Amino acid sequence: MACSITKDEFCRFQKLIYDKGGIVLTDQKESLLVARLMRRLREINVQTFSQYYELVVRDQTGEEFTRMLDLISTNKTDFFREPKHFEFLREQVLPQLEREKYIRVWSSACSTGEEPYTIAMTLYEGVRDPRQWEFKILASDLSTRVLEQAKAGVYEADRLKDVPADLLRRHFLKGRGPNEGLFKVKPHLASIVEFRRINLMDEQFPIKTPLDMIFCRNVMIYFDRPTQEKLVNKFHRYLKPGGYLCIGHSESLQWVRHPFKLVAPTIYRKEL
Repeated sequence: MACSITKDEFCRFQKLIYDKGGIVLTDQKESLLVARLMRRLREINVQTFSQYYELVVRDQTGEEFTRMLDLISTNKTDFFREPKHFEFLREQVLPQLEREKYIRVWSSACSTGEEPYTIAMTLYEGVRDPRQWEFKILASDLSTRVLEQAKAGVYEADRLKDVPADLLRRHFLKGRGPNEGLFKVKPHLASIVEFRRINLMDEQFPIKTPLDMIFCRNVMIYFDRPTQEKLVNKFHRYLKPGGYLCIGHSESLQWVRHPFKLVAPTIYRKEL
């Protein structure tokens, strides 16, 4: 089956993806949308993009919309990506919490889990005795597909190339036999990470306890300025006074109105 998309159909998908996912799909992405969705149309025997659009908007479970976003999203991530944020967590944030020995961190666009597990390793390696601390990491994504991969915590060896060998030994189980070449996150890391599906466009997040740190990296580049502004101000509400927000190194809040104070490149603090 081969079908093309009309200008009207593409505009309808643009609006739907923006309204429900906050993602700006530029006109230059039309060919990408067609290429990524064509396989899905064949899979479910849908003949036109208009028919698929109706299927998505009428699906009250939201599962087809999520599947569609999965198909058009990259979900590219690595362990210890943009390491300055993890250095800041270890060298600045953890010492500030030494007295209470409790930290709660949100990885708000966790993809396949590399970011929250890197946070977990940083916490374990950054304190004298992890047994005296209470670590809690909330890891969320809109995509149920990547969340399932993240929960499994299993990675091929080449995905762990940026993890130092001593950390790999301490925090991962090495596969043998039929699992040769695979590594699985050890239980002490997995036990402190809770995975949940959260849409960052929701007005309220299912978070009751104020957070010490939020990671939202390389996500806002897909949002326009009003969406960025709204999201950043929502994050502010969920942080403790003195809590931190980390954004991606390719992102900036320079043109966004917000109450944060910039304390380091791409790291913002909620005032005490």
